[in-house]
Amino acid sequence: MNKLRWGILGAARVNERLLPAIVHASNSELVAIASRRAGAAAETLAKYAPQLQGVKTYDALEDLLGDPNVQAVYIPLANHEHAEWALKAIAAGKHVLIEKPMAIKVADIEAIEAAALKHDVKVMEGFMYRFHPQHQRVKEIVGSGLIGEVMFAKASYSFMMREARMYRLANDANNGGGAMWDIGPYAIHTLRHCFDTAPISVMATAKYAKTGADISTSGLIDFGDGKRGHFDTSFECSRQSEYTIVGTKGSIKCHTVWQLPGSNDLPVVSWWTEDGRKGEGVYLASNHFDLEIEHFSDCVLNDKPTLLNFDDAKNNCATIVATLESAASGKLVKI
Repeated sequence: MNKLRWGILGAARVNERLLPAIVHASNSELVAIASRRAGAAAETLAKYAPQLQGVKTYDALEDLLGDPNVQAVYIPLANHEHAEWALKAIAAGKHVLIEKPMAIKVADIEAIEAAALKHDVKVMEGFMYRFHPQHQRVKEIVGSGLIGEVMFAKASYSFMMREARMYRLANDANNGGGAMWDIGPYAIHTLRHCFDTAPISVMATAKYAKTGADISTSGLIDFGDGKRGHFDTSFECSRQSEYTIVGTKGSIKCHTVWQLPGSNDLPVVSWWTEDGRKGEGVYLASNHFDLEIEHFSDCVLNDKPTLLNFDDAKNNCATIVATLESAASGKLVKI
């Protein structure tokens, strides 16, 4: 068996990227897609992979989970639904890739972890950006000692909210709505990737929509011993997807984290040091969605551990929850 047979549990917009990735990956095959909206699964398939034949489409999510030909499912449902449907998929014996965030409560991630162990399936949170080679290059530069000890990092993620994306503000922040649960997971995950220590506390501020969803959230995370990370996420700023790491001897910047497939902009990583040296690396375009699917499929087919594990998911969720609590209360919150 050299291909993992995938089903997609939902007709969300992210299928524009993930559905073709499943089709393109050499070790995966799309066999089914489901949506609760009548006809939406068939429409999604026709829009993003009209050349495919034999893919089943369902108008009920449960029907896909009951399909014995489906080995793994990708879950791009609303944030507050991730845990419920992950648990259902696991109970049906399916391996699961869950669009970030894995869940909006740490207790739910713990339940998913226990179920995955019980049913012997692979589960991973879908942070596609981590599979782009430029981030490994950043870690290599840090590991070389070029910029010294990392003391500060900042991550900025934003885009102007369009009418078609207003659904992101439908639920309040406690129920998975808003910027912090949408693009915030990237910012928090990026900062955690920059440090070797776990976050200790966070102080944050936010602007809210009438629904109680945050439109913008910024904050400072304490990583201990004077190490800190600043994040800014927003639905009312021009597009940003970058991070900078500052050490005792210099700095590194990743200029475009969300490197879109087919983009003419090549990934760039630049660095500079206190003694006046500078460098810039321009790398070949890579589709991080394709690489994510290939990785997860390989882990299932060859029984390998996934790059992103449950501890990573729990730590990211705990930090986001603490951030929202801090923004709501105006107080420093321990993580």
